[in-house]
Amino acid sequence: MEQAQSEMNILSNGKSHNLGDDVDVPIKTLLEDDQNGTQTVRFDDPEGALENEEFLPSADGKKPVRFTDFEGKTSFGMSVFNLGNAIMGSGILGLAYAMANTGILLFLFLLTAVAALSSYSIHLLLKSSGIVGIRAYEQLGFRAFGTPGKMAAGIAITLQNIGAMSSYLYIVKSELPLVIQAFLKADPNADLWYLNGNYLVVMVSASVILPLALMKQLGYLGYTSGFSLSCMVFFLTAVIYKKFQIPCPFQEFNSLNNTAAHHSLNVSNHSGDHLLTHEEDDALCGPRMFTINSQTAYTIPILAFAFVCHPEVLPIYTELRDPTKEKMQKVSNISIFVMYTMYFLAALFGYLTFYGNVEPELLHTYSRIDPYDTLILCVRVAVLTAVTLTVPIVLFPVRRAIQQMLFPTKAFSWLRHIAIAMVLLMFINMLVIFAPNILGIFGIIGATSAPCLIFIFPAVFYIRIVPKESEPFNSRPKILATCFAALGVSFMIMSLSFIIIDWTTGSGNAGGGH
Repeated sequence: MEQAQSEMNILSNGKSHNLGDDVDVPIKTLLEDDQNGTQTVRFDDPEGALENEEFLPSADGKKPVRFTDFEGKTSFGMSVFNLGNAIMGSGILGLAYAMANTGILLFLFLLTAVAALSSYSIHLLLKSSGIVGIRAYEQLGFRAFGTPGKMAAGIAITLQNIGAMSSYLYIVKSELPLVIQAFLKADPNADLWYLNGNYLVVMVSASVILPLALMKQLGYLGYTSGFSLSCMVFFLTAVIYKKFQIPCPFQEFNSLNNTAAHHSLNVSNHSGDHLLTHEEDDALCGPRMFTINSQTAYTIPILAFAFVCHPEVLPIYTELRDPTKEKMQKVSNISIFVMYTMYFLAALFGYLTFYGNVEPELLHTYSRIDPYDTLILCVRVAVLTAVTLTVPIVLFPVRRAIQQMLFPTKAFSWLRHIAIAMVLLMFINMLVIFAPNILGIFGIIGATSAPCLIFIFPAVFYIRIVPKESEPFNSRPKILATCFAALGVSFMIMSLSFIIIDWTTGSGNAGGGH
């Protein structure tokens, strides 16, 4: 059976064209039954205005097969798992710290606003995609601005996701040896290979990430994405459980002698001292609804980029079974809502456990109480598992972007598919092992590329692609899209400013991204 032609191939074959002429053509995606009764996708162009050499059959009567030509077979649920896994990153560990520096109500307002903006951004992408029949972020850029738009989108996706994968593998490199050491109660100074983070990150990359990254289609990762999300559900459950097990203020982990001495000192205190201590405890262990301090501004980039999944939206849309814009929007809304709920609950109960004493990385705060707590060790393993299983999901759009930029007309090749994945993983591993400080550079890249992918590109692509006849520039949708792009520019400037301030002061608190 001839494979269904991908929507992205509606583009002209590298020839100059007038965008205002071809985007006005109504394109309808229809389902046709072939002789075997299998539904395939075709595009209805009633006016015959799409002059495209790739879209027309070649001389032998067959359409060329591209690397993005997949028949959508991924179920609705698996698509939700994949997109949810793309959204969920290690940033969930810092949300309790963000709540401590904003207050519960302000945090809830900001998180809700960011979730709504992310859903609207995906709506812009899907609407632009539906109008021109293209399901590739880079090709939307090409349709809107030609080659510069395509290269800008491809480079932004590549840099953003390489930065995300580097940060994930850096977590594996730094955290996995500590978890193994705690489970085995090994000497931290022992020169053992299984406590060497460099060896472990290479082993994890070769044995877990690479085989998953070699899958031909993103939809096959739905099961691992489901397992990854279940690990984060376990993390959330443990955070809620610990809220009712840890007293406030908590006592830090010490040796028995230091603990006994501390207890003896407390017993010898005067009753007035006890009263003062209780008053201080009440002040330290009370939730705040609104908080503005020197760290509040640093939490805005963390929240602004909490729902970064836009490079994965169109690849997931491509592989969705019986795809429609409304169905993919529903996938996105469900994924964002589930992550929104998990984000808020993790931040709330993490904050209500430690209040102002919560650290930027939540699990490190638990380790201050008992570094050998079995439940927290299992949670750390679960988080490491989730982070590891997210890497293949993030790698797929990078490989797709590279192929769109370098091999846009080439048929699918297993050799190229495997080679790009191996080169990417080798490059990222070398960064993590030999140049861990480069992650600071990726902070700046993320602060630049993430606002482009979330806010700026979807808005400007929408403005350029949607025909003026159907939506004039002064129409409400395009005015909203213009404001949305301006918001993205302001986020970019704000994030870069915070990172530069952080570098100059050495405070180490600026952050953002996945």
